[in-house]
Formats: sequence, C-alpha cells, structure tokens
Amino acid sequence: MVKVMMIFDQTQAGLGGKESPDLPMGGKPMAIGACGMFDRFLDENDGQVVATLYCGDGTYHADTETTTKKFAAMAKKFQPDVVICGPCFNYASYAIMAAHTAKVIKDLTGIPAFAIMAEECTKAIEDYKQQVTILKMPKKGGIGLNEALSAMCVYAKMLYEKQDTKAFEQEYAY
Repeated sequence: MVKVMMIFDQTQAGLGGKESPDLPMGGKPMAIGACGMFDRFLDENDGQVVATLYCGDGTYHADTETTTKKFAAMAKKFQPDVVICGPCFNYASYAIMAAHTAKVIKDLTGIPAFAIMAEECTKAIEDYKQQVTILKMPKKGGIGLNEALSAMCVYAKMLYEKQDTKAFEQEYAY
C-alpha cells in the first residue's frame, strides 16, 4: 500500500476559493477536498491518502519559508511514502506553492515529493522544473484530466517502488 500525503491550496481542499487566500495552514489525517477526483486511480495503484495538508495561497506567500518548513515537519510526522503537491490546474499562485513545497519536503525529509500543474503555470515550471519533478495536466476544464490524474498516481507508485522513472518523466513531466 502506497501511503500518499496531499498538499492543497484552499480551493483544492474544499475550504474556499479565490476569496479565501488567507486560510491558515491545517491538515487532516484523511483524504479531503479534491481527493475524490482521483480516488479510483489511487485504488488502481494500491495507493491511499493518509493525510491532506492545506494552506491558503495568500497565507503561504506571506511567509513561504515558515510554511514550507511546517509542511516538511508534518510530512515527517505522517511518514507518507510519497507527497503530491497539486493538482494545481492553471492556478499560478498555487503552482508556485506546490513546486516550492515539493522541493523543500524532498530536500528536508528525503520523502519523494512532486507537483502537478498545467502549462499555463509558466513561472512555477520555469523556476522549479530543474529542482523537482512537475507532471503535466490540463488547465481547469481542459481535455485529458483523467489521463493526467491517472499518471500522477502511477508516478507515485513508481516512486514508492523505487522504479526507474526517467522514461515516464520524459513523457509526462515538463
């Protein structure tokens, strides 16, 4: 069983939209919010969400270092096999939060972490694609969402099983 921890913004956590960027950091030891979109793909890959952490993107950007270190500390506490930051769709502010958080968690804990976002998140992709894996997905309402979410779960399992991910990343990552 692949134990997955998710990192969401306020929208994906189901705790508000663009009007709630100041949502304080929090978490639950379970799947919440957008996890329902990819439950079946996790099931197909013997995965389970053991925790969902969230933070308003405004709260994150007000103190990025503290927030990412807290996310890393929570990752150590929950001991997931893999951390997924996203899906970010085309939300640029969330994408920066996701990519940076994945990098910090990977660097500080050694737990495999990656982000997933749409190509419209150009700043996050350009700033972080050399430092952390960023998988491709469509923008909100775009074509190919199920394929991207399935790939996200396949990749999580590959990381857990310590498989060679080079060919997968060439096809599915930026």
